[in-house]
Amino acid sequence: MTDVCSVKRRHLALWFPFLPTDRLRIQQAPAEGADDARPDAPLALIARERGALRLRAVNAAARDQGIVPGMALADARALHSALVTADTDESADRHWLKRLAEHCLGWSPRVAMAPPDGITLDITGAEHLFGGEGGLAAQAEDALAGIGMSVRLALADTPHGAQALARHARLPVADERQALRALPVLALGLDEEATLALRRAGLRTIGDAAARPAASIAARFGAPAVTALRRLLGDESAPIDSLAQPEPLHFERRFPEPVALQASIAACFLDLLREAADMLERRGLGGRRFVLTLFRSDGARHRLAIETGLPTRDPAPVLRLFDERIATLADPLDPGFGYDRITLFLPVTEPLAASQATLDGSGREPAALADLIDRLSTRLGPASLCRLVPRESHIPEQSQLALPAIEARAPLRWPTPPAGEPPMRPLFLFDPPQPVEVIAEVPDGPPHRFRWRRKLHEVRLYEGPERIASEWWRLPDGHKGGGEAPQKGGLTRDYFRIEDVRGRRYWIFRHGLYAEKPDPRWYLHGLFA
Repeated sequence: MTDVCSVKRRHLALWFPFLPTDRLRIQQAPAEGADDARPDAPLALIARERGALRLRAVNAAARDQGIVPGMALADARALHSALVTADTDESADRHWLKRLAEHCLGWSPRVAMAPPDGITLDITGAEHLFGGEGGLAAQAEDALAGIGMSVRLALADTPHGAQALARHARLPVADERQALRALPVLALGLDEEATLALRRAGLRTIGDAAARPAASIAARFGAPAVTALRRLLGDESAPIDSLAQPEPLHFERRFPEPVALQASIAACFLDLLREAADMLERRGLGGRRFVLTLFRSDGARHRLAIETGLPTRDPAPVLRLFDERIATLADPLDPGFGYDRITLFLPVTEPLAASQATLDGSGREPAALADLIDRLSTRLGPASLCRLVPRESHIPEQSQLALPAIEARAPLRWPTPPAGEPPMRPLFLFDPPQPVEVIAEVPDGPPHRFRWRRKLHEVRLYEGPERIASEWWRLPDGHKGGGEAPQKGGLTRDYFRIEDVRGRRYWIFRHGLYAEKPDPRWYLHGLFA
């Protein structure tokens, strides 16, 4: 029999570098509902320290302007006069981190918070359910990015090592132990005084500290430094303090005598939905999936399930969706001699904060659209209605995904060109790109004329090249590129925006440089309006 303690454990660390500002933006987005909201504007959260206003947290846009936490507000305003500010709310940040941790229970039963901005998952034995460690990490990253959270992920044998890599390493890492030893001593998580003392002693990295005897480290810098070092390198076990999993939301009604009247069944179901709404409100959640099961007195059962695009705890729209679901059944519900038990189960829930619509009613549009998507998806099937959502990728054909509309999160803001500038990407893309014959004045130069679908086009104007490298980190080991099909990756693309003598505009790219391939091919990828 295998000793449980001897099993090699694996941990996935999630670090949210902009948790306070991401949390504020996500929570305020439904209430704003305005087209002029700028989620990419520099934002800082401030607090008063010793009589002066200082920055506690900033978003990515503010950091790119040289604005960092700890800076005085006056200095930050001098760098960027249009800096948006809000008060720090540490209690809201802690509550948001706990909600995120509870959401992570869908990937592992052992989830622990690493305050103030991290979460650690013990994924030992759970990774195979998601196609391995990489598949689990990718799913977690996509889900968290879908709700608007910036996140960095890292895998390691120890929880402290995983968090240290997520916060301080250049990802991905090829050799975990070597990467840990190359981390700065800041990764030990000691106080500022102890970290400064380590640096003054010439110990810049974890490897430098590990090379010294533990007794000398403890004598000069304290026992916590030795403990942190041993836990980081896996020489001392440190089990994570897992969250207690909330009880499943399951509601039931039993009848002393079988019930067959439709009015009585509907009244019981509405009562179950109201009970569920009260429980969801106490937990700050909303349901995304509702499963109704009716148990007939003869042992037969009818199971009905509906999903919603947004979390909800309002019984009325859920009841309407179940009516739509019943109307789509090939065989109508037959109560027979009656039902003696009815249950309602909510297997999927998500955080749901209170929101208030604007006085002119403009805040109802997203909710009205979500209601329409829910009804159509329930009536026609989830796969019948899709929504395009942006995806973080430089490869054009991979920069968007077509997902079932009921499963897609609230749509992210699509990139828009500056005012007065033409779009960088065409609205219409060919899948796959269309091969064309190109004549260029020089090998690496722009197209001079091209033939597409047996018609010759003379180029009048061009703009480019826009160079897009392949996603080398996604290629199999040992793959060096060089395939013919552009979707296989491995080669650099040079894109040109072309206008022919008739005023038609095209998006053409050369798949490969002459330094990569002796005869690179050309493709037409899209048409501009």
